[in-house]
Amino acid sequence: MKSQVRGGTRWKRFAVVMVPSVAATAAIGVGLAQGALAASFSISGQDFKVSADSLVGKDFVQYGSVDGGKDLEGKDFATPVAVSGFSEAWITNMCQSVVTPKVPFVGDVTLRLEAGTESGKKVYAKGIYLDVAELQADAEFGNIDIGVAAGALNTGPDGKPIEGKPGIQPNTKANPYGFAQRAKDATLLDVKQKAWATTAATFKLPNLHLSLHRGTSAECYKD
Repeated sequence: MKSQVRGGTRWKRFAVVMVPSVAATAAIGVGLAQGALAASFSISGQDFKVSADSLVGKDFVQYGSVDGGKDLEGKDFATPVAVSGFSEAWITNMCQSVVTPKVPFVGDVTLRLEAGTESGKKVYAKGIYLDVAELQADAEFGNIDIGVAAGALNTGPDGKPIEGKPGIQPNTKANPYGFAQRAKDATLLDVKQKAWATTAATFKLPNLHLSLHRGTSAECYKD
């Protein structure tokens, strides 16, 4: 008999629970002092929106960390994030948008990217990590473990790393003893998220379309 934790767990309108209330906020001071930054690069001063009809992923992991960079005025800043990783993910009808404010003589400008919009042609990502500030979706997880130490995300019962399983993102830092969660698989529907960074070993974008728009009406979704 499967327990709720080890079997499928379905959360209606799932929202990221670790930002900022748990690991990220609690660790931000220590993380900055120790240089424990999530992204493997200095992030821009602009977050971006991503929406999708569905995201189906294998080997889901999530832990808290900190991203750092410079804002649009060139000042140093840091922000807590929930780093979400998958060994593989398939995304349907993906949209990504970012607004650059107050462009001289133009005003606000929205860059919009769309992919995976045709039936049977999904966006594919391998070894993907997303530094998320906010997420809403209908979600279902298979064999989920909540409260795992971040440093043990990719280990088996014997404590040894399992090849091919994602853990803390390579070439980044996070508290290995901090709160984390993992699942064998994850399905997210009606996804809306704000993120600061995305990295992937492979990112395939069928039917890619990029466009620029004046104003903010072309954002992937409205707050």
